[in-house]
Amino acid sequence: MELDPTLMCALLVGLPAVTVLGVDDGDGVEALRVHVETVGDRPVCSGCAGSVWVKDRPVVELVDLGCFGRPTRLVWHKRRWACPNGACAVRSWTEDAPAVAPARLGMTDRAGRWVTGQVGRWVTGQVGRWARSVNEIAVELGCDWHTINDSVIAYGTALVDHPARIGDVTAVGLDEVLFARIGPWRTQAWSTQVVGARRGQLLDVVEGRNAAGPCKWFEKRSKEWRDRIEFATLDLWGPYRLVFNTVLPNAIQVADPFHVVKLANQKLDECRRRVQNDTLGHRGHKADPLYRCRRLLTKADERIDDKGRTKLLGLLEAGDPNGEVRMAWHAKEVVRSIYTHTDPVLAAEFVDRLGVDLQDDSCPPEIHQLGRTIIKWKAQIAAWQQAHVSNGPTEAVNNLLKRVKRGAFGFTSFRNYRIRTLLYAGKPNWDLLAAITPR
Repeated sequence: MELDPTLMCALLVGLPAVTVLGVDDGDGVEALRVHVETVGDRPVCSGCAGSVWVKDRPVVELVDLGCFGRPTRLVWHKRRWACPNGACAVRSWTEDAPAVAPARLGMTDRAGRWVTGQVGRWVTGQVGRWARSVNEIAVELGCDWHTINDSVIAYGTALVDHPARIGDVTAVGLDEVLFARIGPWRTQAWSTQVVGARRGQLLDVVEGRNAAGPCKWFEKRSKEWRDRIEFATLDLWGPYRLVFNTVLPNAIQVADPFHVVKLANQKLDECRRRVQNDTLGHRGHKADPLYRCRRLLTKADERIDDKGRTKLLGLLEAGDPNGEVRMAWHAKEVVRSIYTHTDPVLAAEFVDRLGVDLQDDSCPPEIHQLGRTIIKWKAQIAAWQQAHVSNGPTEAVNNLLKRVKRGAFGFTSFRNYRIRTLLYAGKPNWDLLAAITPR
């Protein structure tokens, strides 16, 4: 078999419809430069359908995947065609080959898809799929930060905005994350995550943590899509309840059990700290009884052994003369018992009665507040026995977002933040990456 060195070099480059003109080694110091030009039939003028001629040969240098452990540049010798017909409205144009490189990006097409996700089985996604930092990839490929980021945004936008990514959703959750601290005064900028509570899929990210952003997002979805949502999970945050009341009126709202029990523990701790100051006149010290039992108070009752229970009761006897902390402790355990019920009707009656009982005159003021909150959210709290969905998947997605933030050393652009987090936690169909058109 006769060997064609030019063909062998073209196979190594691995680009379609391209012939290799030469390779510039750069004395082994600079990036390896591979000079190429496209092959194919001479085009005809789009205006008059006549023959055209080459007017100029501009050279475009593109960042490509590394070759043999060295940064590589693809030097594309383009052709600028011109129509010789003076009466034709078309004067000149430059050839375009999206398979080599998309317009307005400084990377080859295969390099742009590589930094975004996974193409085939022989290259592995970097920034989008594995949350590597843009700067790390820029150093690896020997190029500018913006070159990598522009490609991730161009390919990532087309991937995460694909209409089939979200699919059918029967339960959604909302939660907020601190997106960035912006400006000289470090102003907090928040984002709201819309999460599929069944699949643990990040559906989208909107700016702010008020009701306006999520409402607009849901309103952009079709009515049929919204009507299929059966349950809406949330923590005890009023603006998110307003979102569901406005755009998902038929969905059953479910208060997250973790946040309900957390609130009960918080009120218990507030009561302990108030009684500490009332009895001893200072914050908790190491030897103070109420300070010593602070961990045991918030521990689940079934997890306290006999030794721990004896210690807890003794410390309460010594540091809680009026029994307020003991009462708050019992109230916390009663709130926890909400989730031991299996009958939704009985659970709703229990929550309704509990909210009233916790506002009895004998209860400390912190427990009064807890009772008012339970009455305000009693429908959402009692709905857990019917739905058995929680905000746990939403909180898990928040952890994934924080990992992306750590890898990027923070964000200042919401657009970059949204695309990067959706690529990592939005479960895009990576098989589509080889076919999508960058935006």
